[in-house]
Parts: sequence; C-alpha cells; structure tokens
Amino acid sequence: MPGLIVFILGTAVIFYFSWSSLGRPGSHGFYRFFAWEFILILVCLDLSAWFHDPFAWHQLISWFLLVLSIPVLVLGVTTLKKSGRAQTSFEATTQLVEVGIYGYIRHPMYASLLYLAWGLFFKSLSWQNTFLVVLASLALWLTARADETECLAKFGKLYAGYMRRTKRFIPFLL
Repeated sequence: MPGLIVFILGTAVIFYFSWSSLGRPGSHGFYRFFAWEFILILVCLDLSAWFHDPFAWHQLISWFLLVLSIPVLVLGVTTLKKSGRAQTSFEATTQLVEVGIYGYIRHPMYASLLYLAWGLFFKSLSWQNTFLVVLASLALWLTARADETECLAKFGKLYAGYMRRTKRFIPFLL
C-alpha cells in the first residue's frame, strides 16, 4: 500500500513538471517523463528491499550507484546554473556549457538518473526490475539523443565539436 501511494503522488508531481513536454513528442522532456516514471516504479516496487541483507554484493553495488548519482546531479545542476546563462529555466541555457563535469560528460543530470535507476535495480534483482531498468535506460538514452538534437539546432558546429570531445553518460567510456 505505501508503494501505491508513493507511485500516485510521484506520478502527479512528475506529470505536473512534464505537462508541457508531453504535448511535444520527440522532445527531451517527453522521453524524460517516461524515464522518471520507470524509475518511480522501481522505487515503489522495492521499498521493502532497501535495507534487506545490506551487505550482500548486489546491495553494495546498489548503494555505490545511488550515492554516486547525488554528486553527479549536484555538479550538473550547479555548473549549468553558474555557466549556462539561462534566460528562463536553468535548462534553457544561452551559452554552451563545457566546464566542470560538462567537460567530461554531456548529460550529467541524465547520467545521475541512469545511475539511480541501476542502483534501484540492484536493490532487488528480478526479471521485472531488469525489464524496468532497461526501459528506464532506453528512455534516458532517447532523452539524451533528443536533447542533443535540440542543442545541435541551437548551437550548431560548436555543439558538434563538443559531442566529439565528450561522452554521453560515463566519462571516457559511454
């Protein structure tokens, strides 16, 4: 029952913040809505497993990824706010940000969600969670691809060069 309540309230919040994006299929916000939903489902399904057998190998991997998602998010948000020169929301930057964490990965906030999703997956290994984490990962990949298309339209060759110098989610790898 607590999982269902969390899911309903969480979906309401996600829907509120994603309302305008849902009317624009193909936009990064459209795909991000689904990534958030799949992650929320992972949270709701595994609330009881969070502290069960806390030193099992899969729990240790889970905690590592969950903790890693926090500084990646914080660095992404603070760098974007400081260097992006946004006119409306902090996401609507007027200047390409290539400093700090953005010098290594193009999408630290989506990377943070990816680490979060996989951290949640490792809380309770199951076929159901495997399916959900793959869907969340796919939604985040589509989100990043759509964002890159939007940034290429906005920043042109400058962004294309930036894409060649950086990775999408994991520094030096992916």
